[in-house]
Amino acid sequence: MVANDKAFTGSIPQIYDRLLVPMIFEPYARDLAQRIAHHRPRDVLETAAGTGVVTGALASALPAGTRITATDLNEPMLAQAKNHLADKHRINWQQADAVALPFEDARFDAVACQFGVMFFPDRTKGYSEARRVLKPGGGFFFNVWDRIEENDFANTVNEALKEVFPNDPPLFLARTPHGYHDADRIRTDLTQAGFTDIAIEPVAHVSRASSPKDPATGFCQGSPLRAEIEARGAPGLEAATAHAAEAVARRFGNGAVEGRIRALVVSAHG
Repeated sequence: MVANDKAFTGSIPQIYDRLLVPMIFEPYARDLAQRIAHHRPRDVLETAAGTGVVTGALASALPAGTRITATDLNEPMLAQAKNHLADKHRINWQQADAVALPFEDARFDAVACQFGVMFFPDRTKGYSEARRVLKPGGGFFFNVWDRIEENDFANTVNEALKEVFPNDPPLFLARTPHGYHDADRIRTDLTQAGFTDIAIEPVAHVSRASSPKDPATGFCQGSPLRAEIEARGAPGLEAATAHAAEAVARRFGNGAVEGRIRALVVSAHG
């Protein structure tokens, strides 16, 4: 991972929220929230909350008395989340680094993290922090994307950008969001952080978009991939996005499109 992989700034949060959240994040948010609700927690911490898709799912799935603390490293992402969850008064929003949590030991019944651990500079440290703030018997619930080849839109965009920039392709999607998919490695990292009861389950869904332009714009302009594209200069962001959209259309057709998405869902206790 490089430094810009964690930069969700400028218009990225708005594009991410408008295009990527419904296209790839919503089904996994509902899944994660239901898994956590099954354990009936009273205090839940969410790290890497992004624009709040899991936060909203947790608020819907958990009883009214459950307290939710939603954190993210990037304040612009939290600001976007607050915009459409302003009526959820039991949510406490706080900027925080998941690998250096500003909370006392044994405070939460559950810790949630949706597609965030791939961005941790030290995953074992991040897992250790989650374990530290969990009460005895509490659970850590998170998900990560499977290999990019199992995720159709991301893979198509990634391959299209190799054609646009053959000498120096931007590889953010393969490197970071889809770069931490080895179940054995995840289990080892969690074990090193002190977790003993670990379950890892592959979960597949179908990703849908109203046009080929939506996944191209979502990935190229609504994620840190944008900075990589812009850093390469000509032909520029719009041309690269258009080429990615053409690649999606060639593979999946014009009009509404759909493709496979696949992730690993992880729970850990101990």
